[in-house]
Amino acid sequence: MAWRRTHKGEQSSLKLLLWTAIAGLIFGLIGFGELAEDVLRSTRNSLHKHKASGDIVLVTFDDKSLKEVGRWPWPRSKYAEIVDKLSAAGTDRIFFDLVMDTPTTSKDDGILEEALKRSGNVTIAALPTSGTDTTGPTQQDLLPIERFARVAELGSISVRYNWQNAVWRIPYTSQIDGKTEPTFAAKLSGREHPQSGFFVPDYSVDVRSIPSVSAVDLLRDRVPAKTFAGKQVVIGVATEAIGDELFVPGMGRMGGAFVHVIGAETLKGGKPVDLGWIPLFLLAFAVAAFVTRQRELPRQLLIIGCSAVVVLFGPTVAEAQQVYLDVTPACFVLITIGIVLARRGFRQRGLVNAVSGLSNLTALRANRSGRDQTLIAARVMNYAEIAATLPQESERQLVDQIVARLKVGAPDRTLYQGDGGIFAWFEDSRQAISNHVEALHSLFRNPARVSGLSVDLAVAFGVEIGSSRSLSNRLASAVVAAEEAAHDGLKWKYHDPETLQNASWKLSMLSQLDSAVDKGEVWVAYQPKLNLASRTIIGAEALARWTHPEKGPIAASEFVAAAEQHDRIGKLSDFVLEQAIAAAASLSLKQPGFGMAVNLSARLLDDRGFILRLSAMLARHKLPPQQLTLELTETAALAGSGTAVEILSSLRDLGVTISIDDYGTGLSTLDYLKKIPASEIKIDQSFVKGMVDNRSDRVMVQSTIGLAHSLGRKVVAEGVERREILDALIEMKCDVAQGFIIGRPMSLEAIAKRIPASRKQKSA
Repeated sequence: MAWRRTHKGEQSSLKLLLWTAIAGLIFGLIGFGELAEDVLRSTRNSLHKHKASGDIVLVTFDDKSLKEVGRWPWPRSKYAEIVDKLSAAGTDRIFFDLVMDTPTTSKDDGILEEALKRSGNVTIAALPTSGTDTTGPTQQDLLPIERFARVAELGSISVRYNWQNAVWRIPYTSQIDGKTEPTFAAKLSGREHPQSGFFVPDYSVDVRSIPSVSAVDLLRDRVPAKTFAGKQVVIGVATEAIGDELFVPGMGRMGGAFVHVIGAETLKGGKPVDLGWIPLFLLAFAVAAFVTRQRELPRQLLIIGCSAVVVLFGPTVAEAQQVYLDVTPACFVLITIGIVLARRGFRQRGLVNAVSGLSNLTALRANRSGRDQTLIAARVMNYAEIAATLPQESERQLVDQIVARLKVGAPDRTLYQGDGGIFAWFEDSRQAISNHVEALHSLFRNPARVSGLSVDLAVAFGVEIGSSRSLSNRLASAVVAAEEAAHDGLKWKYHDPETLQNASWKLSMLSQLDSAVDKGEVWVAYQPKLNLASRTIIGAEALARWTHPEKGPIAASEFVAAAEQHDRIGKLSDFVLEQAIAAAASLSLKQPGFGMAVNLSARLLDDRGFILRLSAMLARHKLPPQQLTLELTETAALAGSGTAVEILSSLRDLGVTISIDDYGTGLSTLDYLKKIPASEIKIDQSFVKGMVDNRSDRVMVQSTIGLAHSLGRKVVAEGVERREILDALIEMKCDVAQGFIIGRPMSLEAIAKRIPASRKQKSA
């Protein structure tokens, strides 16, 4: 089974990796993440901003120039004047970022032609008509007019930009008029040797650090000549009024001349290397493969998160060295793996018990492989009571001990844990189920040790051998079988299909119980209690009974437990108390001081109004509180919150006797006996019935009597059904006995008739 789960998990991981790899490859090949890639690269550029070299100066046709010189376009004689002034200042080379492809006046064109001749170091822009895609076919390239082309060099201003008009690729060269011409960026950087391909401009260059001069300031001699001495000068547009603007990532819209300068600054730092998206994609895939082999979701998500940070910001270091990497396909892989694993983890978290980490019953219901196997349910009947008495962190220890016993002989068995002490698993139908369950039950004879406490585990098993019904129904049947086994005093029980006929009755039982109280179908029986010293009936225990008009007598263990479990015990408890107090008051007229014991639900220990209602009942029937005993099971009494202990103390202060019922079946320690304000201990019948034949039970009863008397508490033994047991209790100086040999539960009229007879037969 474990191998199949592992193998299935590996197949699932491989399938996840395969589909993620295919999706990531498609993502990268079609450039789906281009927009995100641009944003991320701009962010990384902002982390390592640096200044331009200062070797390139921009002379711009800006708003100031247009305002002082006049409307655009300027006469070309003005361009000639700019060329002459720059040449006179000792400029190394001059680049005109203007495509002068059409003639103007012959005079102005002639003046510029002569200026170009005199300078001898001017490059004029040329542009392939293919625009941003220099690899496509050209129709007619935009070239300077013939007279300018003869006296100046050509330089391509072709770039590749995206939908945002942002330039992310600049070619080294372009094919113009059948010739290979370097771009402005290549010529400005000195890398003019012909080579194909594109490079990524380094936008971490701070555009504001590029020396820039207004054209009108140059014309009006407002700029020192040394500004241009030995520098390369690019003359271009820098105003929205003229146009020719591109989007500079991280800076906004600027003249195209700025992009050429940034491209040149990039190449001056060395040849950029664009590794694309493959390297980081492979890294992310390797991380994904590693992560899928991990078993803990927090560890998986931590590794993915750290890897994502490396992928997103690690290229910052590489880009500072002009090595460029695309990150979005790798991010896609990591995000996809992370989301899928997180969804799996959270889905599985809904299939896991929060306390123990075992698969829960929802996971069992989803296990299709269990349909043809026997389903076994183990129900620890006192699990909730024990867990309530333990510190929160100790419940895991309790579960671990239960699991260890259930896995004896089958360490690879997959156990499923439900609420309320339910554990279930599948078994091969060919196994001898009876021997298997009997052996497991024997392992629970010894108490468990949890946080230094000795805990007795009352466990029963239910078996559903397989049917065509859903796993949910089969599980419910197995649990019901376990509960029936516990009720009948059996170790285990097969599911009886006939019990399904009573399903509707069990669903409606609680709703009928409330009306049954009002209709008089619920009544109270009284079981007499014998004082062993005086041999007289000195009291009784009030027990709820329900006679259904159609189904007849309903077992108290069935309807009382259901009412308590679903927090509907309040009305039933008040009814029994009212009847019991009234009966005690009536019987006291025949035998003064006649006591009445009533079982108290642990639910009422959180009800602060209970004491007021009880006080009103005692006053109404004029019964002294000392004649009422409230019996509380040992584990229920000790489950107590602060409120529970306060209510018990208040009941004691009221004068009511508190009795610890079923003593010995829970957490029997001296510390607990000192903690609970009880003046009576009632020994569980499982020990009393076996005390004659079982030495350990006899020792348990005798030691309990001695301990209780040493603490000044009275002892009641229940389940006394044989004369030799009664004699043994008298010998041990037990105070009170209760059981069939003394009297079965009976009506008020019947017990009233027994009182006179009991008073006469004091030596019985």
